[in-house]
Parts: sequence; C-alpha cells; structure tokens
Amino acid sequence: MSDSLFVRYLSHVRDALRRIVPDLPDEVAARVELTPTRDPAHGDMATNAALLAAKIARRRPAEIAADLAAALAGVPGVAKAEPAGPGFVNVTLDAAVLRSIVPAVLGAGESYGDATLGQGVRVNVEYVSANPTGPMHVGHCRGAVVGDALANLLAKAGYGVTKEYYINDAGAQVIALAWATYWRYLQVIGTTMGQEEFAALVPGGIQYGGDYLVPVGQALAEAHGTALAEPGAQPAAPEHWLPTVKSFVVAQMMAMIRQDLDALGVRHDVFTSEAKILADGITDRAIARLDAQGLLYEGVLEPPKGKLPEDWEARPQTLFRSTAFGDDVDRPLRKSDGSNTYFANDIGYHDDKILRGADLLIDVWGADHGGYVTRMKAAVKALGEDGGTVDFDVLLCQIVRIVRDGQPVRMSKRAGTFVTLRDLIDEVGRDAVRFTMLTRKADAQMEFDLDQVVAQTRDNPVFYVQYAHARCRSVLRAAQEMLGARDVAPATLAQAALDGIESDAELALLRRIAQWPRTVEGAAQAHEPHRIAFYLGELAGDFHTLWNRGRDDATLRFLQEDDLAATRAKLALVEATATVIRSGLAVLGVTPVEEMR
Repeated sequence: MSDSLFVRYLSHVRDALRRIVPDLPDEVAARVELTPTRDPAHGDMATNAALLAAKIARRRPAEIAADLAAALAGVPGVAKAEPAGPGFVNVTLDAAVLRSIVPAVLGAGESYGDATLGQGVRVNVEYVSANPTGPMHVGHCRGAVVGDALANLLAKAGYGVTKEYYINDAGAQVIALAWATYWRYLQVIGTTMGQEEFAALVPGGIQYGGDYLVPVGQALAEAHGTALAEPGAQPAAPEHWLPTVKSFVVAQMMAMIRQDLDALGVRHDVFTSEAKILADGITDRAIARLDAQGLLYEGVLEPPKGKLPEDWEARPQTLFRSTAFGDDVDRPLRKSDGSNTYFANDIGYHDDKILRGADLLIDVWGADHGGYVTRMKAAVKALGEDGGTVDFDVLLCQIVRIVRDGQPVRMSKRAGTFVTLRDLIDEVGRDAVRFTMLTRKADAQMEFDLDQVVAQTRDNPVFYVQYAHARCRSVLRAAQEMLGARDVAPATLAQAALDGIESDAELALLRRIAQWPRTVEGAAQAHEPHRIAFYLGELAGDFHTLWNRGRDDATLRFLQEDDLAATRAKLALVEATATVIRSGLAVLGVTPVEEMR
C-alpha cells in the first residue's frame, strides 16, 4: 500500500477501534474503511468502523462512534473528529497535514501514487485480440483503450504486467479471408474470370470485400508472380495456394493492425498465435490435464432452448464437466468428427498463460461474448486445480455508437461497412479517442460524439483536463520569467513554506490531490480504469475553480508581485496539481499539453 494520508489515518482508526473493542476479529478490522467525505463541511474523511464493530461489541453503533471520535481527536494531525449519522465518524485534518502533501508530490514527481498493492503478483492482460481479417474498427477501439489503460493502472499499483494479444488465426474466418485475398490476387495478375463465377467456387461466397485487400493482393502478386494460379490467371486448386495465401494475408493484416494500434498508442508485449498453440500441442495438453482430473466424458447434450449455438450437436461428443465449476451446462470440447470446438482452443490458450506463470488473468472482450464468460471461468478454475490457483476476470466492453450532428456515422470507404479506428484517430486525434473511451464504465453503453470531443468547452472532459494542465504550465512559465528557472524548479518549490495556502478553494484542491494514491489503488483493485478519468475531471474542476476565484480575489492569484513567499507556496500547489494530472494521464495513455491553441 502507498503511504497516502488515507492509509496513514486508517491505521489510526483501526488501532483506536481495537482499543475500544479488544476482541475485534482481524477480518472485521480489515473491512474498516476511511473514505473522502462528499461534503467538505463534514470533514476530510469518514469511517464506517463503528457500524462494523457494533455486533461484535454488542453495543449501539452511535455509542462506539462517540468513543472512536474521542480517541481520534487525540491523534496528531486531527483537528476534529465527530460522530455522525447512525454510526459514522467524520475526521477533519489540520491544514498543515494537507499542505504536507505538496512536498511529497514534488519529491516523487509523476511516480506519486505508485503503490505496492500488487507486488509479487504477475498479471496477464489480454485485450483487442481482433480477428486478423481487416483493419481495426471502432468496436475494437474501446477494448483496446480499456485494456491498455488497465494494464498501465495495474503497473502503477505495483503488479507485474504482461500486455498480450491473441491472434485468432486458426478458424474458418481466416480461410474465408484467404479466399477473398486470392480473388484480389487473381485480379492483379489479369484474370478474365468474373467475380460471380469466382464466388461460386468459394465456400460460403466471398465474405471480405473491403478495399483494404487490394494492396494485399498486389503484394501477393509481387511476392509470387503468377505461381499461385493456373495459366491465364485462372484459379488453381486450393491445396496449391491456400496455405501460402493464408499465412501471407494474416501477416499483412497483423502488420496493419499493429500500425492501427501504434496510432492509438497501444503496444503489446506478447502476440500469441492460435494456430501455433494448436501446432505445438498446447491445446491437446490442456485437454489431457482436464481428462486426468476426470473432468471429461462422452455424452450428448440436451438441445438448448431457443436458437441453437454453433457448437451444439445431437450426437456423442467429448464434454467438459463445467457444471462442477459453476457453469449452467457441460460444454463440448470436441465435435463428433473429432475436431476441436472454439472453446477447446481457448482452454488451451488460457492454460498456456497459466503455465507461463500468471497469477491473475484478465481478458477484455466485447459485450457480445458475455455468454461465454461463465464457461471460460469454469475452465480456468479447473485448470488451476492441478496447475496452481489462478484468478481470472473478464471485462466486457459495450459497443460504441459514433455520431456527428446527432446522427450515426456508419460507413468507411476503405473498410466498406464500418468506421475504422484509423478514421476515428484521423478525425479527432489519439488523445481524444483514448480519454473519451474511458469516460464511461466499460460495460456501459457509449455514444462518441465527434463534435463534442473536439469542442473547447467544459462539457468536453478531454479538453477540460488538458486545459487545466495547460493553465498550470502557463502559470509556471510566467513565474519562470518573473523569478528565474531555478526558483520555479520542483525541487526548489518543495522547500517552500506553505502556510499561505489556507483558502477554501486551495484546501479543496489539496484534498483532491491527497486522494490520488487511494484512487489508484481502488481503481486497480476493481479493474476499473475509468475511475482515473473521473478523478482527473474532478481534479481539473477544483483547479479551474481556484483559477476563476482568483479573478475576483487578488489574494488567490498565483503570482503575488509583492509577496514572494506567498507566490512560491502557490506555485508549489500549481506544480503539484500539474504533476498529478500528468501522472493520471500517463495511466490513460494520454499526452499532457503545454498550452491550448
């Protein structure tokens, strides 16, 4: 845990509570919280300790709260402690305690808020994992941003993080992509066959018709000439060209996807191929492990109610006893013809992640995979039975609706049927895309308004936070001209006397800064990176409030020409604010701006 004010005073609360209730169980003490108050009039912090201890102590919560308030009133740095409501205690800190945050921030820099919460825990965060069948679209974007920000957040909280992309290159969709690419190739080398005639040869018809395959067909022709076709640029038998074209187009698509991800500021540590997992026998190994535990059997599933899923067959199949681990029904791993189901391949992949040493697996999926969560959790739990316990969590990302002028935007020339990620980045910029995607909880519906995300208004959270940082930097540049670079350096400001920071607006800003380490830990534990965006919006709001009050109250202005000590104190607060904003934006993968134009 980081040494934040909340951690420090929480220990005082628990110590005082143990003196009041000597037989307090450790598990109850662990549930005691110290949280920011919503209204500064109620103090800086509030605790639920008395409510939790009442049953054990066989006393009314209000009585314990009164005793706890009296005990906390004697803790150094506590200005006031008062019982409130049915059993809460509100704590007000001395202003000097709040001011002590400033040198702590300036001394730590952007590492302020770093925690040891996840020390020694290895986390694998798998996200994006789009089928390599075309450019990334907006549907992939949200999961990419959520996964990347979550990985950054966990790293800041002290976890050992691996960012991973799973390449689904072994399914029928890749074969369909190869056929579509082969058609583009035949066009380049001069086939006289019509598209409808060719489509009649393709199992299921041509499924991928976007213009993005044109340059892939050209590259294929440059690499192989006419060797993949019959004379006259006529199609050859699939066994002659399919393996070559399939591996070629997957490589081309992954290069395109990596470029799109790079434009979004997303870089993975590991790319794992489904085809390689299968070829290396990893899936067979995982299935054998389940079999050795007696978790597989041959059986026939009852037909499900409603629409039949693709993996259901009214014939004997190899089934996994997923109901033993919380699933609704047992799940097929092999079809009646002996081939693997998608679920079997996913089991092999997750087993590989477990055996690579992950203690916690986090997958970021689209909301359309919600029905898949329970069975995958059952499989991971089963694999952990003999491979070491591993935790598993799935974040589901709802779809994003892109609008302009209040109307949905649906089409992209290059892709043919959808808005690409690159279209979105080119339209509004990477930082606006990333920040905006994190202004809602991942599983909440989202509308991405192309007009709002570029508007310079308070209603645009990206602008509002960036503007706060730009204002901080503007103040510090002006101070540098007035005082010189040395006097405005963070190390110098960290030594400033801060007694002059005493207005309500300044103390409110300090309270918000004090919450940053706690916010990092809470968001990391909950796997909710959107909390960082929310926090930054609140911090920016507190700073803008202080800025605006300075227009009417000259004593609140950051540069006091006749009072150098007050100026240094206020500059230290500004530098601390800018530092925390940068710290938060780094988690989100957003670049702080120096000035707004």
